[in-house]
Amino acid sequence: MQEYILAIDQGTSTTRAIITDRQGNYIGTASQKFEQLVPQSGWVEQDPNVIWQSVCTVIHKVMEGSCISFHQIKALGITNQRETSIVWDRQTGQPIYNAIVWNSNQSLDIINKFKQDDVENYIHKKTGLVLSPYFSASKIRWILDHKLGSQERAERGELAFGTVDS
Repeated sequence: MQEYILAIDQGTSTTRAIITDRQGNYIGTASQKFEQLVPQSGWVEQDPNVIWQSVCTVIHKVMEGSCISFHQIKALGITNQRETSIVWDRQTGQPIYNAIVWNSNQSLDIINKFKQDDVENYIHKKTGLVLSPYFSASKIRWILDHKLGSQERAERGELAFGTVDS
């Protein structure tokens, strides 16, 4: 029985799937665009359920178009938007707010507050990262600050956080 590799590229505006054989020969591909939400200038969000649905759709399309079965897939590779951040309910798996996309600046006020409080050097020494709204921590803080009751839910362990690959 022939074995295949399925790769998923969940990007900022499009989700793609490609199937190759073990020798790297192209078997099939599928893609689906989806909407970015811009509630304010500089903010970029996405509906996590739309992201998930786009992943499911391209997998089914590429599998059907390639005429292979799921048990023939022997490896899966995933690439994604990296720092696009999602907070969800641990019990239901449902997001509590839209995904905040990697290029959104809606947490810039949080970053600027950290800079005013002179913790920039401390964070850089601990993490190796510069303070930037690109990274996930300020996005999580923004959601917990703006979604009513979410800070308390997080403290009770009811919420989980991850980037799109999780």
